[in-house]
Amino acid sequence: MLLADRHRGTHRAAGPGGLRRAGRLRELLVTGVLDSFGMALGWTFIVLIGTARGGLGEAALYNAAMLVGTVLSAPAAGWLSSRLSGRRLLRTAAAVELPMRFLVLLGVISGLPSWLVAVLIVVMHTAAWAGYAGLRAEVTAVDASPRTMTRFVICIVGVEAAGTALAALLPVGADGTPTGWLRHAVFTVFLGTLLPVMVIARRARIAPSASVFAPSPARGRHARPGWRLPMPGLMLAGGGVMLVAAGPSLLAVPVTEELYGSGWVAGAALAFCAGTLLADKAIGWMEKLALPAVLRWALWGLGMLAGWILAPLYAPFVLLAQFSAGLATTAFEGDMDAKVAAEATPGTLTRDLAYSASVRALGGAIAVRALPMMIAAPAIGLAASTSALALGAMSLIAWAGLTTMPHLFRRATAPSRP
Repeated sequence: MLLADRHRGTHRAAGPGGLRRAGRLRELLVTGVLDSFGMALGWTFIVLIGTARGGLGEAALYNAAMLVGTVLSAPAAGWLSSRLSGRRLLRTAAAVELPMRFLVLLGVISGLPSWLVAVLIVVMHTAAWAGYAGLRAEVTAVDASPRTMTRFVICIVGVEAAGTALAALLPVGADGTPTGWLRHAVFTVFLGTLLPVMVIARRARIAPSASVFAPSPARGRHARPGWRLPMPGLMLAGGGVMLVAAGPSLLAVPVTEELYGSGWVAGAALAFCAGTLLADKAIGWMEKLALPAVLRWALWGLGMLAGWILAPLYAPFVLLAQFSAGLATTAFEGDMDAKVAAEATPGTLTRDLAYSASVRALGGAIAVRALPMMIAAPAIGLAASTSALALGAMSLIAWAGLTTMPHLFRRATAPSRP
């Protein structure tokens, strides 16, 4: 439930702490941008140091640990949100993540065993993604429209790319470790950018809902719905779109490097960022079509794939591919989070948004792992064509079902929403 009262017939709503709607959105946005920049900067150094120290194997271990933490963050966020208010959830997650950031970065610099660093990374990313779900829930509590959520995602994705690029360009030693003043600066930014989360948490609007884990006569005395996949249809559809469509864009760096050399890698990254900036307008255009969610998401998936069909033929097509992928991926994430927020009950909002991010991450991770096992870089266009055909076929089937047999797609019991 929300703790803020809104003035009737106006958007000038005063929330906790006296902040109005626009002010609160700006506060949440700036906090998310700072936090994401610090995480991207520090995480890039962690991966680079791990690669220099133990090769791709150690870097892969750290990325696998990140995925495990992302998946675990969903049930963790559900457990926390059922017991804590938005204020305490954000501060608890940040209080766990802050020392983990320090220990992980110190661990890779000082040469701790990679398995121990990986365990710390799991804890760090579990707390980080649980806190991110809480932050997105606060954004939704102020304005749950798809365009607002998409704008939030645009800023996060853009600043993460900036943090990653900056970390890659900064001078480091032969072992990938920053030295001197740069090491102190990296620690300061990595840790300090998390502090604003604790500050803005005092005006959080989300209240705890003990009913998330309460026994339900319909589910049984010992049922614990907070640990089950919520909205399985929506979640599986979102994860499926990432599984089918996100592989080429997520592998853009190694594929572009192999096809055309490192000179085009930076251009592809910039093109992806440029695409994210137009996601807001794309969401507005899509809203006018009033399409069902499953069809909108399929179109976003086709946008992720379209440019990669031609990318192996001519180097500049890589820029077009990543521009389209940046636009479609960002719009899809904002669209999916807004849909999940609209379907969630107030007490499960934070948990459901955490699951939304987890299933997307899981789908993308499987795609990244499976695609190189099936094809080489020059065949990426064929893979994109096949995936686009499969996604298009599924879209047509869904369209036919929604128009000719809507009762099959309607929930058995549709709860009334105010």
